[in-house]
Amino acid sequence: MTQLSAAQTSARTAQPAKSASSDGSKALYGGKGTRRITVRDIALAKERGEKWPMLTAYDAMTASVFDEAGIPVMLVGDSAGNCHLGYDTTVPVTLDEMVMLSAAVVRGTSRALIVGDLPFGSYQEGPVQALRSATRLVKEAGVGAVKLEGGERSHRQIELLVESGIPVMAHIGLTPQSVNTMGYRVQGRGEEAAQQLLRDAKAVQDAGAFAVVLELVPAELAAEVTRVLHIPTVGIGAGPETDAQVLVWTDMLGLTQGRVPRFVKQYADLRSVMTGAVKAFADEVVAGTFPQEEHSVH
Repeated sequence: MTQLSAAQTSARTAQPAKSASSDGSKALYGGKGTRRITVRDIALAKERGEKWPMLTAYDAMTASVFDEAGIPVMLVGDSAGNCHLGYDTTVPVTLDEMVMLSAAVVRGTSRALIVGDLPFGSYQEGPVQALRSATRLVKEAGVGAVKLEGGERSHRQIELLVESGIPVMAHIGLTPQSVNTMGYRVQGRGEEAAQQLLRDAKAVQDAGAFAVVLELVPAELAAEVTRVLHIPTVGIGAGPETDAQVLVWTDMLGLTQGRVPRFVKQYADLRSVMTGAVKAFADEVVAGTFPQEEHSVH
């Protein structure tokens, strides 16, 4: 059976968590190393049973904060289309935009592994187009890996990129670039859909992907995928049993306006903080109390 029973799930939950390496210096998050994290480090973390965090980043200043905080992997996601570029979906994002944003994040960091997203239309034609697009992200932006969406349908693209020396993070489940065909809904519900997601996960692993994002997938299914794969799984709306967790940073820090997905936990309310600061500045300008003497030059 692909879907785990309630009893199986309870038994798994009751088991103690896998312990990470006793050598904390090797940890992805909280480790003492200063060099760039590589896909080899990601693989070793899987062997140790270490869980790790990933955040999106789209500019040098924000990325520098995350790097200083110890975030080991940052995704320059095409989610920038929604968060920063004003698009309704990720579909309009161009490769030129991804190269520019990825280069900024690389410049703002020194330790994190930076993964650049291949946007819609930059790899769907086939492996050669995928290699040409990924090469731009590696050479022009300096990313350490790329991400692309799709399981079995992207097998050949992943295979050629890996053979060419470009590490690939795969992305299955809800794939936002396919919003016009699948919408924004949970993927992998029901036996047939679950089996397809398992096939997709095994296909990207067989093609050489070093990790796979599972987006909006039932927690029990994500736990099974994590169990059967030897590469790390990165969950977003996929329950607690994946090897890593990723969130869009503007969602996580409360900057996103309006409704956010159910799987998002907001750790701050930056929108309120920024709104308050802006209003305080504007009020002082109107009242003539800013700038004062200490803010003036003579």
